[in-house]
Amino acid sequence: MSTKRTPVTVIGLGQMGAALAAAFLAAGHPTTVFNRSPEKAGPLVARGARLAGTVAEAVEASELVVVCVLDYPAVRALLDPVAGSLRGRVLVNLTSGSPEQARAEADWAAGHGAGYLDGGIMTTPPGVGDSASMILYAGGPGLLAEHRATLEVLGDPVDLGADAGLASLYDAGLLGLMWSVFGGWLHATALAGADGVPAKEFTAVSVRWLRTVSWFLTTYADQIDAGEYPGDDATIDVQVASIAHLLHAGEERGIDDRLPRLHLELMREAVAAGHGGDSYARIIEAFRK
Repeated sequence: MSTKRTPVTVIGLGQMGAALAAAFLAAGHPTTVFNRSPEKAGPLVARGARLAGTVAEAVEASELVVVCVLDYPAVRALLDPVAGSLRGRVLVNLTSGSPEQARAEADWAAGHGAGYLDGGIMTTPPGVGDSASMILYAGGPGLLAEHRATLEVLGDPVDLGADAGLASLYDAGLLGLMWSVFGGWLHATALAGADGVPAKEFTAVSVRWLRTVSWFLTTYADQIDAGEYPGDDATIDVQVASIAHLLHAGEERGIDDRLPRLHLELMREAVAAGHGGDSYARIIEAFRK
């Protein structure tokens, strides 16, 4: 059985780009790297990477070209002058940006005869190379399947379909979810900590609770897609009463109440509109405004 690995180029060697290149090297892929500041390539070159002197040289070295730089304008500034060299290659753009930028980049790549995948890296650099980490991909039909064996060394490849903007859209939404979870956890940890509960002890119970919360999300997703919000688990009316306990406990302990008051405001708006008997999933209509 052949053990030959697909050659890969990585353009951009910030913390994330360097982690991507390192993961390819660790998996045995011949890896060409380029960075405007070539000294950043030193540790990778010491591990076997080939340093390209120009962007053109980097692009021409591999059929699969991965770019991870500051933003989309930086991608275009690097690749515009060598656009002709991209023909017949696959450009995997793991730079963070908006769905609109990703779709424009896909059109630009197609105009130059290149396949295009846009990606969202759902981890920090130390998590690159871990199969538990998700890497979201969207773009050219069949391209992820064709290059899955190579890209899966970075993390678990999740195919979001042909719309190149979806990886960035999911990325933005999932980061928003992360910050909301962080905020709720920090508020709750501060509340429990005011009575001397160590963060580690409270967090052990919090993580278990999140498994139940994930069940609620799955149930509510079906309601949202159907546009119907039966309050057969817990109504908004009940949750308005429950959040009062949280606010009281926080007030007694001098805990900032801005986050729970935002939730209360959204719930009260739904109740005022006659939806107090619905499930919490009804609150999505407030965000859709």
